[in-house]
Amino acid sequence: MEQSIKTNFHTHTQFCDSHSTAEETVLEAIERGIKILGFSSHAMLPLEDDWHITNDKYSTYCSEIRRLQKTFQDEIQISLGFEADYIEGKTVPSFDTYSPYAPDFLIGSVHFVTNEKGTFEADDSPEKILSAVKELYGGNAREAVCRYFELERQMLEKGDFSILGHCDLIQKKNQITGLFSFSDEWFKDELKALVKAIRRNGCIVEINTGAVSRGTDVIYPCDYCLELLHDAGVPVTISSDAHSAQAIDCAFDRAVLKAKKAGYTEKAVPYAGSIRFMKL
Repeated sequence: MEQSIKTNFHTHTQFCDSHSTAEETVLEAIERGIKILGFSSHAMLPLEDDWHITNDKYSTYCSEIRRLQKTFQDEIQISLGFEADYIEGKTVPSFDTYSPYAPDFLIGSVHFVTNEKGTFEADDSPEKILSAVKELYGGNAREAVCRYFELERQMLEKGDFSILGHCDLIQKKNQITGLFSFSDEWFKDELKALVKAIRRNGCIVEINTGAVSRGTDVIYPCDYCLELLHDAGVPVTISSDAHSAQAIDCAFDRAVLKAKKAGYTEKAVPYAGSIRFMKL
């Protein structure tokens, strides 16, 4: 096991929905002592929208990250990646899909909860989530939450990626929406099924602090899920899901404590198609 160094593989820029440029983020990362930095623009090939990278910007994004790799190679190791969305029947996070851009790593994420009636975003405002549950699921919150986890499992079965992004994102607004209780047996069963799917896929799971930097005191995954992941031998990494340079290492101390509480002593980082392990 390698010695502990500060890393972050979930980093956004102005190419998607961050407030900071890639270079501003690199400079802040160096200042904060980060030694390995992975950029992961929101992506959903062949689709696009106003918070994912647009199809005409992929080459520019990749060129900029590769330029920064060379410019700052003596100060920080930089990796090129994407946070690739899964949308049933439309887009799957896989290295084959993104092969024209030769990413060093991919994050697979579910943001969009879809059914035959429509779509809502798992981390949207509480008002929009509750409205969608009423309109799309007849007010059945359990059905909506189970659908989210069904899509997570689909992505894990069909996708090919390095890191699973915020695996229980549906909990982000739950303090307000009250869609479920962490003590609900059915919710625990969903997490158990999720962890089995993660184990089969073989990816790394991130401990994600992104909600904290944006005003919601939630770190994914929840404690029970993280304990299940540890017991299943699933590797984890620490990620800030930064949407500004200043958030590049937000709440990392809390994430490390959370990992240790679940039993972890090491973190994983993707490297050249395999995984490196470092002390927490």
